[in-house]
Amino acid sequence: MAAGITQQELSESANVSRVSINAIENGVYVPSTVLALKIAKTLNCKVEDVFQLP
Repeated sequence: MAAGITQQELSESANVSRVSINAIENGVYVPSTVLALKIAKTLNCKVEDVFQLP
């Protein structure tokens, strides 16, 4: 990951599976608002920095 943490570390912090993080990265799964906020918090950034509309 560009943020310097692994998918596993991010998944543990957000309390989801590593498979879910991988699916989000590959555009297969759109996270809930709560999950998007958890991911942004873990990455120390705004949700808009991580997720954007196509």
